[in-house]
Amino acid sequence: MPRRISRQEAEEFFRRLQERDPAPRSELQYKNPYTLLVAVVLSAQATDKGVNRATGPLFEIVDTPEKMISLGEDRLREAIKTIGLFRTKAKNVIALSQALLDRYDGQVPRDRDALQELPGVGRKTANVVLNVAFGEPTLAVDTHIFRVSNRTNLAPGKNPREVEDGLERIVPDAYKLHAHHWLILHGRYVCVARKPLCPKCIVADICRFQPKTAPVGAEPDAEGKLPAKKARTSRRGAR
Repeated sequence: MPRRISRQEAEEFFRRLQERDPAPRSELQYKNPYTLLVAVVLSAQATDKGVNRATGPLFEIVDTPEKMISLGEDRLREAIKTIGLFRTKAKNVIALSQALLDRYDGQVPRDRDALQELPGVGRKTANVVLNVAFGEPTLAVDTHIFRVSNRTNLAPGKNPREVEDGLERIVPDAYKLHAHHWLILHGRYVCVARKPLCPKCIVADICRFQPKTAPVGAEPDAEGKLPAKKARTSRRGAR
């Protein structure tokens, strides 16, 4: 089994990620801590782009718990029906909005335990809100971070909590604030699920993944995507 990345190597790992993207931001669109919370709840088992398409029009008219309650569950379901599990998510968003009004005067609490008590909010969602809305150096482990941490052997673990605890130990304090986003973006555009784009990876020499993948015909673009293959023209069709 390959050895884990050392603390010294982790320092260089994140130094390079920072050099490439000094101030990473969430790809979810939001207006304030409340709309961020709603967006993250909606993003479970959905893409950020898909969530943004639905919440763009929604957040133009709803940006507080009071307005969400006034909108109502039926209209919210209609607004987010393109997102997976929209019925359950609409129910949770209405319930968490009411809870915010009842317990916190409509404000999103800056506390992980308080956030996790809200309907539809787990540890990952709470960590994202704390990091993005309040600048806390939390590490929310989603599918991308879980994959990157295990594949590189940066912080291997059998479940998200094990990976989170491993990252807490190995990520240098100076990089913890943005580590969450660097790892997500790296997993989304470079260390992708099916075939990691190792020729594009700026930490490939530190990563423990073997064997590294080789270039396939062409270099990936800036987002880590290979150009689409041109359709072949059959001889019959060319006649």
